[in-house]
Amino acid sequence: MSSSQEMPLVGKPLPSQLSPTCPVHGLAGVSESGSPQAQSQHLTAQMQNSLRPLCLSLETLHRVKSRMLEAMERGLSRRTHSQATVRMLPAFIRSTPDGTERGEFLVLELGDTHLRVLLMELSGDTDQRVTMKERCFPVPDAIAQGPGEKLFAFLATCLWEFLDGLHMPQTDFELGFSFPFTCRQTRLDQSYLISWSKRFQCAGVEGRDVVVLLQDAINKQDRYHIKVIAVVNDTTGTMMSCDASAGPCEVGLVVDAGTNSCFMAEARHVEVVEESEGRMGVVTEWGSFGDDGALNDMLSPYDLQLDQASLNPGRQRFEKMISGLYLGEIVWHILTELFSGRMTPVLLTKGSVQTQDILEITDEQVGLATARRVLRALGLEASDQDCFNMQQVCKAVCIRAAGLCAAGLAAIVSHMCRNRELSRLKTSVAVDGAVFRAHAKFSQTLQQLVKQLAPECDVTLVQAEGSSKGIGMVTAVASRLAAQRLQVNQTLALLQLSPAALGTVQALLRREMELGLKKETNAMSSVRMLPTYICATPDGSERGDFLALDLGGTNFRVLLVKVGSREQGGVQIISEVYSIPPHVAQGPGSQLFDHIVECIADFQTKQGMMGQTLPLGFTFSFPCQQTSLDQGILLSWTKGFNASGCVGQDVVKLLREAVKRKNHFALDVVAIVNDTVGTMMSCGYHDPNCEVGLIVGTGTNACYMEQLRNVGTLAGEEGRMCINMEWGAFGDNGCLDAFFTPFDRQVDEASLNPGRQRFEKLISGMYLGEIVRRILLELTDKGCLFRGRLSPKLQTPDIFQTKFLSSIESDGLALRQVCAILEELGLHVSCEDSVLVREVCQVVARRAAQLCGAAVAAVVEKIRENRSLEQLAVTVGVDGTLYKLHPHFAQQVQETVRQLAPRCSVTFLQSEDGSGKGAALIAAVACRVARHQRA
Repeated sequence: MSSSQEMPLVGKPLPSQLSPTCPVHGLAGVSESGSPQAQSQHLTAQMQNSLRPLCLSLETLHRVKSRMLEAMERGLSRRTHSQATVRMLPAFIRSTPDGTERGEFLVLELGDTHLRVLLMELSGDTDQRVTMKERCFPVPDAIAQGPGEKLFAFLATCLWEFLDGLHMPQTDFELGFSFPFTCRQTRLDQSYLISWSKRFQCAGVEGRDVVVLLQDAINKQDRYHIKVIAVVNDTTGTMMSCDASAGPCEVGLVVDAGTNSCFMAEARHVEVVEESEGRMGVVTEWGSFGDDGALNDMLSPYDLQLDQASLNPGRQRFEKMISGLYLGEIVWHILTELFSGRMTPVLLTKGSVQTQDILEITDEQVGLATARRVLRALGLEASDQDCFNMQQVCKAVCIRAAGLCAAGLAAIVSHMCRNRELSRLKTSVAVDGAVFRAHAKFSQTLQQLVKQLAPECDVTLVQAEGSSKGIGMVTAVASRLAAQRLQVNQTLALLQLSPAALGTVQALLRREMELGLKKETNAMSSVRMLPTYICATPDGSERGDFLALDLGGTNFRVLLVKVGSREQGGVQIISEVYSIPPHVAQGPGSQLFDHIVECIADFQTKQGMMGQTLPLGFTFSFPCQQTSLDQGILLSWTKGFNASGCVGQDVVKLLREAVKRKNHFALDVVAIVNDTVGTMMSCGYHDPNCEVGLIVGTGTNACYMEQLRNVGTLAGEEGRMCINMEWGAFGDNGCLDAFFTPFDRQVDEASLNPGRQRFEKLISGMYLGEIVRRILLELTDKGCLFRGRLSPKLQTPDIFQTKFLSSIESDGLALRQVCAILEELGLHVSCEDSVLVREVCQVVARRAAQLCGAAVAAVVEKIRENRSLEQLAVTVGVDGTLYKLHPHFAQQVQETVRQLAPRCSVTFLQSEDGSGKGAALIAAVACRVARHQRA
C-alpha cells in the first residue's frame, strides 16, 4: 500500500468515522492471512487506533471556533479581561499601511541570540518601493544576563555603529523596536516589561517602560536624533508586512516554535482601552486558549502526556497542539506507542524527534526517505510500511494543527465580519512561521477549512514578508498618522471655541441687541430686533377654527386649525403640503403669490370650505419690518428665494392683491408672523413660561418677549412685546469676523448673498454640510484623507448635505455605514477616512451648537436682567430639523447655555408644528384680545 491511496483532505464527503483532520482514510489491508501483508494489516489497524484521537470532525472544529469566539469576547470585555485565557491585548496599532507611507525608518529587532538593525526606505508613490539595509550583531551572554542599563546601552551602540557605516547625511530618524518578551503595553510607544524569558535576565528592567530605557540610552549621544515611536511584537509585524497594493491585510498569524495571531478589531469593542473610534490592532495571545478546560474534550492521550512533562503543565494548551515547539514531541509519544515492542534507547529519549524532520516527512516527494532516515536514527530497522506509517503519523499531527489553527482563524474573521456589520468580509491573512512555510498541506488545509468554517468570509492567505519589514511598516504608519494628526489638529483648531470665545460671542450679541432696540442706533446693529406687535401669549381660553399659511422654504403648507378646550382635544390640525418650484421662488413676485393663492384654493376646495372666511395667520419666515400685526415689509429674501418686486413691499398686501386677481375667495389675514414667533406661541400653548422662540433648521432665528419700555422703535412703556431678532444677520457688520475661518469665508463668497446672514452661515443646516465639504477638500489636498485623491463629486458645491452630518454622527453607527455614505460621493474610503470625516462633522456641528447656545444665553440673560431677577426660569420653544434630528446638537446647545447663563434655569421644549399651529394660535390670541377690547 502506498501514499497514493490517501483521500483528499477536504472536498468530498467523508465517511462518518473519518474527519477533515485525519488523513489515514481506508488504510486497512485486504488480507486476513498470516502473510507479511496480514502483519502489515495489523500494524496499519494499530496505527489507525493510535491516530483516531487526533481526528477532528468538521462539527468538532465548529465547536472549537465557537469556544474561541467566547474566549475572545471575554478577553475584550473590561469585566472579564483579567480572567480571560485569550488575553486580546491591544497593540495600539490604529491603521494598516495604505501605500502612502514615505521616508526612512529604523528598526531594532531583538532576537534570542542576535540584534538586527535595519533601515527601511519607502518611496510613498503609487508603486511603493521598499528598500532595506540591515546588519546583525550577536548579543553576548554578559549583555543578555547583565544589568539592564548595559543591555540598552548595547542596543544604542549597535544602532550608532550601523548608521555610521551607512555614511548618511540624514541625522533625524523614527524607530520601531521589537522586544519579544512579556510586556504590558499601554500605548504604541509605551510598554512595561513583566518578565524575561529565554536566556535574557537583565536586572533592573522588570516593571519599567522599555521605550523610555531605550530612548534614554539613545539620547546619550548627539550625532543622531532618533525618536522611538513604536514597540512591536512579531505577530503584529507579520500582519503589517504585507504589500498594501494587494488589498486589505488585517489579520496576522504566526505558527512557528510558538503560535499567535492578531487582527484589526473595531475599537469600540476593545473595552480595555479608552479609544472607541476606528480600529485597534489586537494580539489574541491565543496560545493559552484552553487553559480553562475549554479544550479538555479534544485532548488526546499524547497531548496529556506532553503537557504533564512540560515546564508549564496546564498552560499554553492550544499552543501545545499546533506549534512547532511541540509537534515533534507529539509524534514522539505516538511512535513510542506504535513501536512499543521494538523500543530502543534513542526512541526512549525525549526530544529525539525534531519538528523540522516531521515537516519534511509530510512532503510527498522526499517524505518517505526522510522517515526512513529518522527511524534509523532512532535505532529502528525501518520497513516500507514503517516509513509509510510514520508519514501518516506526521501528517495527522500536522493536519490536526492546521485544523485547529483554521478554527481559531475562522473565529477571528467571523468576529470581524459580525462586528463590522458586514454581510461578507474580504481580507488577507499574513502568515509566517516554519510550520506554515515548510508544510505545503498546512497552508492548503488551513485555507480550505477556513472557507468551510467561516463561509461568510473571503480569506486569502499571504506569505508574510518578514517581521522586520512589518516592524518598519508599523513605525511608518505611526509616523504617517502622527503627521496627519498634526495637520488635522491645525485645521480643526480654527473651528474650536474656548469658553472665553463663547463668552465673547454672547457679549457681542448682547451689544447688538441693545443697539437694535434703540431707535437712534438700530441702523448700526446687525440684529434688526423687529417688533412683531404680539403682546400676549396663549392663555388657554382661545376657541374657534382658523386658517394658517406656512411659507418658509421649498415647501408651502395650508392648514385648518381647530382650537378647542384641552378636554376636547386641544388643537386639531388638517394640512396639505405644496411645493414651490425653483423657477417660482426666483421668478416674479406676482407669480409666487399667485401660486400661493392657487394652493389655498385647492385646499379649501378639498376641505369643502369655499365661501367661508376664517381668521388667518400667515407664517412668512423671511426678514420683515412689521408696522402692525397684519402688515410686514419684506426686508430681504433668504433660503434661496429671490422673487422680484417683493423686497420693500407689504407681503400681506401682495397676498391680498393675488386673491383679487384670482377672484376665488376672500381672506381675513389677522396676523403675519415668522416661524420663530409661531414656534414660541405653539410651545406657549403648552407651557406659559415659554417666552423665547428658536429655529435651527435650514436657517436660524430667535424671538423673545421684551419689556415694551426697552423697545425704542415703538411708543409705550407698559407690557411686553415679542421681538423678532433676525439673528441670522448677526455679524453682517463685521463684529464676528474674528470667528470666521477660511472655510466660512469660502462658503460665504460662493453663496447667493455674500456678506449677509453670516451668523446663519455658521450654524444653520443650509450651510454646515458645505463647510464640512470645504474642510474635507483641504484635508484631502494635504494628504490626510482618501489617500490624497479627490473625487469629482466631492468637488461639487453643496453635494455634502447637512443630513449626512446627522447620519454620520449617530451613536452606534458602524463605520461601514459611514463608509456607505461617503462611497455615494464616489470616494474610496478606508476605516481611517471614515473616522476622520466623522471627527470633522463633529467639530463643525459642535461649533454650530455652541454658537447657538451662546446666542440663547445672551437672550435669556437679557430677560433676567430686564426683570431684575436673581434667578430666571424660562422655557425656549424650539423647532428645526438640525436641532431635532442631529444626535448631539440639542444637548450641546443646552450645555453651552448652562455654562454661559448659570443664573437662568432654561427648559427647551420642542415645538409641534410651530410654524403652522403657532400662526393659527397667534390669530386666535389676536381674536381673543380684540373681543376683550370690544367688550
